[in-house]
Amino acid sequence: MSKQKLYITTTDYTVSGEKFDLIENTEFGFLETYPQPSSEKLPDYYKSEDYISHTNSKRNLFENIYHLVRRFSLNKKLKLINSFSSEKKLLDIGCGTGDFLQIAKNNNWDVFGVEPNEQARSIANAKTGHSVFNVDKLLEFNPSSFDVITLWHVLEHLPNLEEQIPLFKKLLKPNGTLIIAVPNYKSYDAKFYKAYWAAYDVPRHLWHFNKQSISKLFSNVSMDVVKVKPMCFDAFYVSLLSEKYKFGKMNFFRGFWIGFLSNLKSIKTKETSSLIYIVKNTKK
Repeated sequence: MSKQKLYITTTDYTVSGEKFDLIENTEFGFLETYPQPSSEKLPDYYKSEDYISHTNSKRNLFENIYHLVRRFSLNKKLKLINSFSSEKKLLDIGCGTGDFLQIAKNNNWDVFGVEPNEQARSIANAKTGHSVFNVDKLLEFNPSSFDVITLWHVLEHLPNLEEQIPLFKKLLKPNGTLIIAVPNYKSYDAKFYKAYWAAYDVPRHLWHFNKQSISKLFSNVSMDVVKVKPMCFDAFYVSLLSEKYKFGKMNFFRGFWIGFLSNLKSIKTKETSSLIYIVKNTKK
């Protein structure tokens, strides 16, 4: 890509300990992890019990808090999708262990999921009546199939954005809604922790977005960001992990304090640790 410069160098604190550069694309405003692992090697970076989005682990206080917050967040997500569509056919891409699909299914949504991790997919299928598939299934769905497509902290993991984003548009119904949640590297907690900011999560996160980059990426396929919503809990979760990466252990007081400060400052800046983008398929 053209128009790039080094933004920061950070480390894979979860699996490998390797260092990666984050390269800024000044045209679109996102950061790109460099070097990006090959498609053959990338799954190796997910092989960790600490990668709790693929498990139901509750081994310690931190994981118990994570699951408590997740249950609360699931109801908020359900309320959100209900507000954007009266028709109820849902595709959740990167659905993990299927908790969101399960709650949507229990509320009369016709649900489908895509999840590349075999262990997570097996757990999700047990919860959804075998409605979750490997990624190849994305190419088999009919065009204009879904009222709502969700990617909860998934877009940053996907290679080949120039192929993926047009596919989302193709799978949505003409007035369908795409809901994307991603970390926001313009947040206060990102600036505070710098290279230790847990939401960089290299190299599993291939891309690192801000508001400008999301709007530009989707405007390229004639889709409009119609609303941006904060994810306030993420500031606490990410700050606690960042404390561990920076100091070798979690300092709950300081982590919660930085999370609180990040949310407080976002009242003025509108730059929370993570953001939800509501994207409408309103144009041909």
